[in-house]
Amino acid sequence: MSPAITHVTLAANEASEHRTLIIVLFSLFVLATLGITVWAGRQTKDAADFYAGGRQFSAFQNGLAVSGDYMSAASFLGIAGAIALFGYDGFLYSIGFLVAWLVALLLVAEPLRNSGRYTMGDVLAYRMRQRPVRTAAGTSTIVVSIFYLLAQMAGAGVLVSLLLGITSDAGKILIVALVGVLMIVYVSIGGMKGTTWVQMVKAVLLISGTILITFLVLLKFNFNISDLLGKAAENSGKGEAFLEPGLQYGADNLTKLDFISLGIALVLGTAGLPHILIRFYTVPNAKAARKSVNWAIGIIGGFYLMTLALGFGAAALISPEEIIESNPSGNTAAPLLALHIGGVDSAWGAILLATISAVAFATILAVVAGLTLASSSSFAHDIYANVIRKGQATDKEEMRAARWATVLIGIVSIALGALARDLNVAGLVALAFAVAASANLPTILYSLFWKRFTTQGALWSIYGGLIVAVGLVLFSPVVSGDPKAMFPDVDFAWFPLKNPGIISIPFGFLMGWLGTVLSKEEPDVKKYAELEVRSLTGTGAH
Repeated sequence: MSPAITHVTLAANEASEHRTLIIVLFSLFVLATLGITVWAGRQTKDAADFYAGGRQFSAFQNGLAVSGDYMSAASFLGIAGAIALFGYDGFLYSIGFLVAWLVALLLVAEPLRNSGRYTMGDVLAYRMRQRPVRTAAGTSTIVVSIFYLLAQMAGAGVLVSLLLGITSDAGKILIVALVGVLMIVYVSIGGMKGTTWVQMVKAVLLISGTILITFLVLLKFNFNISDLLGKAAENSGKGEAFLEPGLQYGADNLTKLDFISLGIALVLGTAGLPHILIRFYTVPNAKAARKSVNWAIGIIGGFYLMTLALGFGAAALISPEEIIESNPSGNTAAPLLALHIGGVDSAWGAILLATISAVAFATILAVVAGLTLASSSSFAHDIYANVIRKGQATDKEEMRAARWATVLIGIVSIALGALARDLNVAGLVALAFAVAASANLPTILYSLFWKRFTTQGALWSIYGGLIVAVGLVLFSPVVSGDPKAMFPDVDFAWFPLKNPGIISIPFGFLMGWLGTVLSKEEPDVKKYAELEVRSLTGTGAH
């Protein structure tokens, strides 16, 4: 038996020996968050409470919740795994995820808080024809959220199967189903208030766990970062190339192009992510929205710096064979690092493994709740209340529709999550970013800043960006024709890149411009003037 397989077996054995401890920690977190959800559910009286938490959260609280919403399984598990396997190239995810916040801060946070009420559709419908625009916004929100949900579900399946020693596909699918059921409960009972508190608790847990592992990794190398990087390069088997660009994205021109595509998607995607956009509505005013983004940038920036210690620590202390044996995409590098740093045969190692895995599970549940809330809110508020019921629905009917939408989205994400369980979670999230940047961002920016923008331009932009982004993903190596694809045994991939951003994002902007230029309708200049004053000053904002 190879050393890698022996160590992975040891990790599984450690987990199985201390399974009671692991299950207790998981159960404690789930029970605590369910308690918070039930408490928040009792405070949820109307639609403003359900969708926006009553707009009562402070800038710091919302900044913490935004961080909790953003630091997903991709950040914690996917990036650590990508750095552990590909060194410098893996860290590029961290850079992209962080820089993206500047776009959100400078272009979107404040005007969006001033212009909307509960969803992205509110902003677009303000100066355009309500029904077609809200239908498009709702459709786009649900598609982006489901892509993002896939990543969280894949992360949950990997994590729990490592901890509980579940190797069968049926067992992993059962775990994905459990996460789906929990997310339905969180959202349908707690609404935005419950989800926000769960995200705040999770952000504190994740930052604390990451600080602890970072401290222990640095302690192991006497706080000498040069020694840590040197050992990581040596242990990786790649030598100096491990610390230089090009290991994953420099093999040929195609991988370089894939990297550019990934970079564009990461940097532009955040400002179009529905579950991040709706967080700006939970604060009382635009000033608090801007401050909450500043808090989020600080918290998230600190976290992404620490992913360096997680990834390179895993590379230095664990062989790449062991990481790949545990999960082909490296998603278990962070929990394995916790086990190794505490001692593979020790109770301390098992406690660390259980704690970090419980934190990662908390991360997944909180993000999944945020995503489900964003998509169910958009369905209930944009599609049900304003399109199907033509604005005649009561608050109670709208909230009932949101709860049913939660159940439906939960079922869809469980089914798709079962298929995506072996894909790298950071790569899956990058796809969600690409779809958000292709369909949502062009429409939001045009709507806020371009006087001539019309309903036709908005529809062409959303549907054009959405169809091209999703279409290219379906015919890419992510879905078929690759050993790590969703369907590895078939090959219908003709698009060579793993991320469609380089084509689909410019296409979304182009379609918005083209649809407007070719449109026969006259833009409502008076409404735009009102929107401009409202978005910049907050006058008349909800």
